[in-house]
Amino acid sequence: MNLIEEKISKLCEEVATESGYFVIAIQFRGQKSQKIIELFIDGEKNLTIADCASISRLINEKIEAENLIESSYRIDVSSPGVERPLKFLQQYKKHVGRKFEIEYSGEADTVNKLTAQLNRIEDDILIFTDKKEEIKIQFSNIIKAQVLISFS
Repeated sequence: MNLIEEKISKLCEEVATESGYFVIAIQFRGQKSQKIIELFIDGEKNLTIADCASISRLINEKIEAENLIESSYRIDVSSPGVERPLKFLQQYKKHVGRKFEIEYSGEADTVNKLTAQLNRIEDDILIFTDKKEEIKIQFSNIIKAQVLISFS
């Protein structure tokens, strides 16, 4: 990542945080004459299209004020989408009651897989239910967690 991309990344993180969200990923694409900045954000509350537009506008204003990009560019702000695994503990809060597919490290460095419903969160412990059995998993032990889409 070059110096300009580092400045833009920091700026994106500041704007997202000030708006009540956090950055999941930032990608820089495109050619020198047409840059594309993709910003994926999430939070404890659901992200709306209006939130994305507002954050995009704020980032654009700061890039322009600091004259960070001389060529034309586009900023795409969106949520990471359900196909991306969750990365941060804060992301789980809005998914309580939903079903997950989880990989987590267990005793003796084993990797366990589980499909279960997230019932609640206590500090950094996620409590899932699988066939009426409660399974407690420390957040730091989660390798991969993905929300399963339900159409019922």
